[in-house]
Amino acid sequence: MAVRPTWQGHLRLSLVSCPVALYTATARSGEVHFNMLEEKTGERIRMVPTNSKGKQIDRADIVKGYEIEKDRYVVVTDEEIDSVRLETTRTLDVERFVDAEDIDRLYWNDPYYLAPDGETALEAFTVIREAMRKSGKLALGRLVMHQRERLMALEPRDKGILAYSLRTADDVRDPADVFDVIPDLKPSPQMLEIAGKIIDQQAGAFEPDKFKDRYEDALRALIREKQKGHTIEAPEEPKEAEVIDLMEALKRSLGQTGGERRKPPAAKAGTRKAAPKKAAKKRA
Repeated sequence: MAVRPTWQGHLRLSLVSCPVALYTATARSGEVHFNMLEEKTGERIRMVPTNSKGKQIDRADIVKGYEIEKDRYVVVTDEEIDSVRLETTRTLDVERFVDAEDIDRLYWNDPYYLAPDGETALEAFTVIREAMRKSGKLALGRLVMHQRERLMALEPRDKGILAYSLRTADDVRDPADVFDVIPDLKPSPQMLEIAGKIIDQQAGAFEPDKFKDRYEDALRALIREKQKGHTIEAPEEPKEAEVIDLMEALKRSLGQTGGERRKPPAAKAGTRKAAPKKAAKKRA
């Protein structure tokens, strides 16, 4: 199936430009999604729009409104929204080149693939891409996508360009709002040494194909068992984390691998219904 672009326009570097297409670099097609059903009939639930008084509304009568104060709105039509056009609506104009390490990780958002849109774009696209590669810097530009102007960071990737949308300063909370309440403690050198050995013990290459969503895998296994007509026997509740001596915990951790500590309990197929959860014991 052909991949549909999220945005189409022109990539421009000074007076050099070429038609390009932007594609989402991630997919969510494999996620487990549930539909809402009526328990007695198994019929799928339809979400019927109603107003604040509970009256059912026809979807054709729904319009967009911006709240200017409580219960007061300015109504805006789709045509009026479409009339708001910036140059970046159809042009990704490179404004600046920066070093990758200058961009705080807080600001990185969603990844996209940027590719030439048609054969006539190939030469100019290749020139821009290779000039960026030679500079070793990221290009910053802006485009309008999903009714918002977004800052984009571009870097060469294989034959194309990897484009990341970046959050703005208004989107990012000040970390001091959370971190300033943390007391300034100095751990003991011995504890730091042991913790460092644990890190060395678990060090390795980043291999994304080795990381699977185990929760989704467990959900799919549960669905398969239900499809076969099996009832599900609930696994034992995970043990609560024990409050033990920190030094002792560090020493014990040296003898374990990350996988041994993170094995999830598997749901068992059985003939009994899922057991009710036990109430957690109160801790003194």
